[in-house]
Amino acid sequence: MSNNRAALRYAKAVLSLSQEQNSAEETYSKMQLISSTIKGSEELQTVLSSSIIKSDVKKSALLAIFENQINDLSKNLIDLLITNKRLADFDTVAKQYIKLFDEVSGKQDAVVTTAVPLSDTLKKEVLAKVKELTGKEAILENKVDAAIIGGFILRVGDIQYDASISNKLNVLKREFNA
Repeated sequence: MSNNRAALRYAKAVLSLSQEQNSAEETYSKMQLISSTIKGSEELQTVLSSSIIKSDVKKSALLAIFENQINDLSKNLIDLLITNKRLADFDTVAKQYIKLFDEVSGKQDAVVTTAVPLSDTLKKEVLAKVKELTGKEAILENKVDAAIIGGFILRVGDIQYDASISNKLNVLKREFNA
């Protein structure tokens, strides 16, 4: 199991160091690559979390996978995580870095759940509305859930706006039962 608090501390340290070296944006793209690669490979997840596989084998595997794709800061992070026996948290550190960088850059996550995938035009409209409401840029994730029947559920930070048909039906059901 991953330790989020420790991962957050590593991510903060990497962000601070990358800002000092004026490579925060580059490191951001590398952390996105690392996170998506680890997320997309169950074998890599198993290797990183295995206590049987030696650290030098794990390091060699990571360097081979990310050969010429990650910067020195990311390579140093691998070494540090190996030294502190936290290489299993590599993906969590990358995700925390991405989250911290987005916060520093004034971006926030927005999740819109719809019954069908959003078109590009609708995505742009939702992003514009989120920026109008919050004053911040948003990174939009579209989740598809046929159970909401129609409409949408928009979640930005701690705020949720439910304009789904299933929610409206539930409200009517409660009113009739009351």
